[in-house]
Amino acid sequence: MSFWYNVDTGQVETDDNRSRGEQVLGPYATEAEARAALDTAHKKTEAWDAADRAWRDGSARDEDELDD
Repeated sequence: MSFWYNVDTGQVETDDNRSRGEQVLGPYATEAEARAALDTAHKKTEAWDAADRAWRDGSARDEDELDD
């Protein structure tokens, strides 16, 4: 069974009662992961933003350079 986080209601839903549309995040393997969906999304967004800033600033390294 998968779990989903409904951003409109703040409730965790299952496959059996999942809302349709853009208001759900998931699927997640556990109820606890679904409950932490907003925190997880926030942390991933911060990491992506930092990577974008590093790329724009030229401080990001190309993966090919890491192999040298």
